[in-house]
Amino acid sequence: MNKSMLTLNKGSIWLVFLAALTLCSATSYADSSAHDRQIEIDSNVVTEHETKILGKRVKYSATTGTQPVWNNNDEAVATLFYTYYQRTDIKDKSARPLIISFNGGPGSASVWMHVAYTGPRILNIDSEGYPVQPYGVQTNPYSILDVADIVFVNPVNTGYSRVLEDADGNMPSKDEQQKMFFGVNADIKYLADWVNTFVTRNNRWRSPKYLIGESYGTTRVSGLALELQSRQWMYLNGVVLVSPTDIGIERDGLIKAANRLPYFAAAAWYHKKLDSELQSKDLTDFLPEVEDFTINELIPALAKGGFIGNQEKRDILAKMARYSGLSEQDISQNNLDVSTAFFWKALLRDEGKTLGRLDSRYLGIDEKQSGDRPDYWAELTSWLHSFTPAINYYLREELNYKTDIKYNMFGPVRPWDRTNNKTGENLRLAMAQNPYLNVMIQAGYYDGATNYFDAKYTMWQLDQSGKMKDRLSFKGYRSGHMMYLRRDDLKQSNQDLREFIKASTPAVGEPAMYRR
Repeated sequence: MNKSMLTLNKGSIWLVFLAALTLCSATSYADSSAHDRQIEIDSNVVTEHETKILGKRVKYSATTGTQPVWNNNDEAVATLFYTYYQRTDIKDKSARPLIISFNGGPGSASVWMHVAYTGPRILNIDSEGYPVQPYGVQTNPYSILDVADIVFVNPVNTGYSRVLEDADGNMPSKDEQQKMFFGVNADIKYLADWVNTFVTRNNRWRSPKYLIGESYGTTRVSGLALELQSRQWMYLNGVVLVSPTDIGIERDGLIKAANRLPYFAAAAWYHKKLDSELQSKDLTDFLPEVEDFTINELIPALAKGGFIGNQEKRDILAKMARYSGLSEQDISQNNLDVSTAFFWKALLRDEGKTLGRLDSRYLGIDEKQSGDRPDYWAELTSWLHSFTPAINYYLREELNYKTDIKYNMFGPVRPWDRTNNKTGENLRLAMAQNPYLNVMIQAGYYDGATNYFDAKYTMWQLDQSGKMKDRLSFKGYRSGHMMYLRRDDLKQSNQDLREFIKASTPAVGEPAMYRR
């Protein structure tokens, strides 16, 4: 073999090697392209289960899946992930209530109430709501699944829900997505369409229907009540507002400032920062005294602004300090308008601790004791500590829904269009038009973000005529924003839901009418 022949052979071998590498690379790229992380547009997985609720055996199925959101041209523009629990030992579903559950944010997945409140499985936490290991879930012995079926809905970009590409493979622009999904009224409109499709697919039109929303989810369900009624011709039996937002009802200025005090008092009572006379009283015996002061003395005093008399101001300062656990100096330096952020930082400043925002039972540690707001929210880090592993484990390993898509605890939905928020007014109109429709508010006394007294104020303002007050109710709990994390409140809040459902389900043949 001569030298030129050997060179040629070596060159040929090298070219073949390069070609093989190119082919492998191309094949590898094609394979990865074929396995892009994409959620199925329309899917479901059904699993069968049995549990014990209030000591009685309950058989149920869990359907996890996705259902499209359609535009006006009947094109799928997004898909929403949901989990649907049905009791399977009930033959006639026509009289069985259906609960449609939303969380808030906006941008939060429907995880919190799903695996901590009403669902049949709840995360592993201690009796006060703090994380424990190993992570995971346990039986919820108080779930309302014994009396109602439940569907947990994840709005666009939360959980596994996603915006879809158009027919040409292009994603809508950020502005287009906001107009379709990310605003008070856009959110309500597309979700009402989705609920209609869900109810139709699952043959639940005859069932009594309820909406439950938490935090911003209360804005969502308040608007949905009228949207479903007016645009989908779907009438509800009840709406439950858990830790409600303002739902478009103004409570700014001096009302906002004054309404914080009963929450301050509750948190200070919990941390034993009040005088012995107040500490010796039970919380629910003590709070009405603070509420009365807030309505009848503090609001009028704040309305006087800088023209309040010196003696009246001293009296107000003394009472605010007594009820809040703060010093008169702190309150005076804030001109009677103490922010929640300052309160979270100041109440336990002498102990080097800060309070949680959404649940002020939780404590944090800041870099410096000085300052006027905490470095972080102690309760949220604690909750994410336990919720994130639990929901990822539960959906994949117990409900058998497998995907490589990331479960968004909080998804990208901002900027959120908050203009033209008339959801409270719309809820009132829905109630007026539908004599069957009842509303219950649930709130934790230690919630500093959507405080319980704001919730009461919203209820009072929802129907200023007072003609529907018998269909409005308030329930308070000794915990925070997610009051169900505390075991005693988990039991009581679910029982309150049971009783609300029972009371708002009319007797057979009872007409929806107003009587003279």
